[in-house]
Amino acid sequence: MTERTEEQGLGRLGVWTLVITSVAGFMASLDNLVVTTALPSIREDLGGGLSDLEWTVSAYTLSFAVLLMFGAALGDRFGRRRIFLVGLTLFTVGSAAAALSPGIGALIAARAVQGAGAAVSMPLTLTLLTAAVPAAKRGLAFGIWAGVNGLAVATGPLVGGTLTEHFSWQWIFWVNVPVGLVLIPLSALKLRESRGANPALDVVGTILVSLGLFGVVLGLIRGNPNGWTSPLVLGSLIAGVALLTAFVLYEQRWARHPMLPMRLFRSRAFSAVNASGLLMFLGMFGSIFLISQHLQSVGGYSPQEAGIRMLPWTGMPLIVAPIAGILADRFGGRPIVVTGLLLQGAGLAMYAAITGGTTGYDYAAEIPAVVICGIGMSLYFAPTAALVMDSVRPEEQGIASGANNALREVGGALGVAVLSAVFSAQGGYTSEQSFVDGLVPALYVGAGVVGVAAVCAFFLPRRVKPAAVVDGPAAVEPEEAGALKPEKAGALKPEKAGVERPEDAAPVHAEASKA
Repeated sequence: MTERTEEQGLGRLGVWTLVITSVAGFMASLDNLVVTTALPSIREDLGGGLSDLEWTVSAYTLSFAVLLMFGAALGDRFGRRRIFLVGLTLFTVGSAAAALSPGIGALIAARAVQGAGAAVSMPLTLTLLTAAVPAAKRGLAFGIWAGVNGLAVATGPLVGGTLTEHFSWQWIFWVNVPVGLVLIPLSALKLRESRGANPALDVVGTILVSLGLFGVVLGLIRGNPNGWTSPLVLGSLIAGVALLTAFVLYEQRWARHPMLPMRLFRSRAFSAVNASGLLMFLGMFGSIFLISQHLQSVGGYSPQEAGIRMLPWTGMPLIVAPIAGILADRFGGRPIVVTGLLLQGAGLAMYAAITGGTTGYDYAAEIPAVVICGIGMSLYFAPTAALVMDSVRPEEQGIASGANNALREVGGALGVAVLSAVFSAQGGYTSEQSFVDGLVPALYVGAGVVGVAAVCAFFLPRRVKPAAVVDGPAAVEPEEAGALKPEKAGALKPEKAGVERPEDAAPVHAEASKA
């Protein structure tokens, strides 16, 4: 009776976990861009120069991207629910501190705390959700989760502009506090605890990857404002790449309990989904960054009005993503992801063609392109979470989620930097025509990058249907729930589905190999 109930729905545990993780993910994703439309009001109240205002955005992005893998590693070591609660608490405290900031320096520091809290909790949302939802329903659950998170990323400027325009800029941070105060006790009561397989924390690996990501993301963020040949930018990028290279070598050769086993990248599914994710975010983030400005600079709309006119794009995940998740359960994730990326690229190219071929601004003419972008983004987001989680063994899902999110954040930072550089080289802010002259080639570049992401996604193996997955009630421990046949996910082949060979459970050390 219990198994039949679980097959028919998400189950009580699954529903609670889906609600909690979706809302927590929405908060974390929203704050990536929510502050952008409030910057003029913040400067009026707190003062500060252009560089200070840029850091109110960058401080969150930087700490969020850098600490994602560290948060996943902490969850595997000390308990995912426990660390998820720590991240929620840190994010809520950081939000209150940002709202109460007496000066621009305090606001920047509070934004860094917010980003750290989001980084600690965000990668664990997928791990907790995977453990709580029956395998046959994960496509639907991940579709809803992805739709909510995609909506948060795209509506950040609208939410920030609306709250600032009708209340004050402090409310873009205050709104997180009551939500956090509700989620914290709910999470303690309704989520199930789980841990990763390795009890030891990879300290050296954690330091190398965190500092390496810090250098790369810092260089990307400061590239356009400081100049790509400035000592800060060049030094950050070179040091970041060197540290990440050292991280890969250390994890391959010397780490006894690697935080990111390099053998995961031998899985075609894991490599393809991460490559497509990085490129998708590069094209999408950079394009949204410029299109939102196009609506205001050329269209003449206020931040709130511009956000409303983006709803055919940004609101689409709520409608399409759950449907895409169901289709992925039936047909596999690869065709859905490839179709979504192709539509996203086509929508960006169409927006560029319409913008470059008309004089003035005609919002009605852009609506089809915006709708196609929204459908494409929704189709991409829905199955991706399941593909990431199914491409690794259950005890490695936390760090896999952290790695996937970290790469997408790097892609987002790279997208804003690259497309802004193309925009600046071909146009600028001196006139409406100058803005269009820069926007059109930048969007074509974004469309091309998303097209390459579709090519990467085409190499995804066709995912086994949920019926072929070792399933069980939602109450089963994470090490049992959702175990995928590794031969279908590109991992090492076990003796039978869902059962790992002893030598696959941990790295083989010298002593064991001698034996």
